[in-house]
Amino acid sequence: MSEIPGLTDLRERLDRAAAGGGEERVRRQHEAGKLTARERVELLLDPGSFVEIDALVTHRCQDFGMEKQRIPGDGVVCGYGTIEGRLVYLFAQDFTVFGGSLSETNARKICKVMDLAVENGAPIVGLNDSGGARIQEGVMSLAGYADIFLRNTLTSGVVPQISAIMGPCAGGAVYSPAITDFVFMVEGTSYMFVTGPDVIRTVTHEEVTKEELGGAATHASKSGVCHFTVGNDAACLAGIRELLSYLPSNNLEDPPRGPGSDDPGREEAWLDEVVPADPNRPYDIKKLIGGVVDDGKFLEVHAAYARNLVVGFARFGGRPVGIVANQPAYLAGVLDIDASLKGARFVRFCDAFNIPLVVFEDVPGFLPGTQQEFGGIIKHGAKLLYAFAEATVPKITVITRKAYGGAYCVMASKHIRTDVNLAYPTAEIAVMGPEGAVNILYKRELDAAGAGAAELRARKVAEYREKFSNPYIAAERGFVDAVIAPRTTRGQIVRALRQLRSKRAAMPAKRHGNLPL
Repeated sequence: MSEIPGLTDLRERLDRAAAGGGEERVRRQHEAGKLTARERVELLLDPGSFVEIDALVTHRCQDFGMEKQRIPGDGVVCGYGTIEGRLVYLFAQDFTVFGGSLSETNARKICKVMDLAVENGAPIVGLNDSGGARIQEGVMSLAGYADIFLRNTLTSGVVPQISAIMGPCAGGAVYSPAITDFVFMVEGTSYMFVTGPDVIRTVTHEEVTKEELGGAATHASKSGVCHFTVGNDAACLAGIRELLSYLPSNNLEDPPRGPGSDDPGREEAWLDEVVPADPNRPYDIKKLIGGVVDDGKFLEVHAAYARNLVVGFARFGGRPVGIVANQPAYLAGVLDIDASLKGARFVRFCDAFNIPLVVFEDVPGFLPGTQQEFGGIIKHGAKLLYAFAEATVPKITVITRKAYGGAYCVMASKHIRTDVNLAYPTAEIAVMGPEGAVNILYKRELDAAGAGAAELRARKVAEYREKFSNPYIAAERGFVDAVIAPRTTRGQIVRALRQLRSKRAAMPAKRHGNLPL
């Protein structure tokens, strides 16, 4: 039987595309501790599920000798496949081909899969490993970046967008990952910055390495650009698969349910002792979270950034939720600029994708000081308030201990449309802590008490705590729906989520609100 005409030529072209930049460049990629674009795609997706798009596309540049260098695919692998059987679109920049640089046709390939992701309601994953814009193409490569930025923006809130930085990502290229919902970075092999060390040295005379300026640790702990850091490419791709298991495919779907094998009504007696009797003693809120979520599994987001606030994903009765919690073990759980930004971004993502919010509150207030005030804690704190107030997904708050002042209002209080508000018997809900309140309310008496001031202060603090700083005053007014034993937390949250399964809430008609940026 004769072969179909042209089939040999097709095979050769596809083999050329699969070879990328050739054996030598692939070897260098491996020596740098990095997988190739196609190896990454194969690890990310279910085996055998990848369907490539535009494998034979080549660039159109006729200058600088580029007309003699045409490699099918043009430095980016695009297509779709499945993760745990669910459709996902992706692009993977190929550093072995022209350093993964962005060309006009390269950008069009990326835009095509992004458009397909929106049209078909599936997540888009970008595996970034690029030297930046292809200089030989001038403004055409810059136009390609702008086309991608526009799609990032229009896609936001429609389907989840996940970026993995698996090599260099510099200059204008950084703004695409910055718009996406979650950013992964590989330790030691990835970096992001707008201007590199050489430019900084020339302009500001500062000496800084690529790793110090834009490495994974820097963006995870200082800038907050990075949500997850991982040790290698394989761990990065496994992390993306895990994250997607909590997320719906698009904004019209509910999050995927897990197996739900953990007893919904499970009680843990040790939870009654997690919150210390001493209101000034720290404790780890993540221990409490682990004790109440399904199988103790909590996927923390932004773990190294603004550690006074904990955010992440977990499940209750198999149903994914977003968790926001003050962390008394770090800065006493206060809200500051970074924590407000971290929380607001996460809350808005959950609200966009129908993920219920569970809040564990132990907040003594906002961090005082000139650095915070000059830095704009007013407008940044307002972002977190705005995000919670705007959210229409089911919202459940558990006050474990302190809920003071404006921070009480901000952390998903009943007054900003939270559906179920619970409190432990240890909860202290007041304008400020008992000690501060007594110093103001009884200043004259304390000044006049002389040697007996300490005894008087202790008595007044106890009286204030009994009359005002407890959960029962709020419960009497309906600001707290129930005061519960900590051991029953899991069952209470599961029941609340079941009740709110069909919740429908509307916002006033408008183009969009004006978030206090």
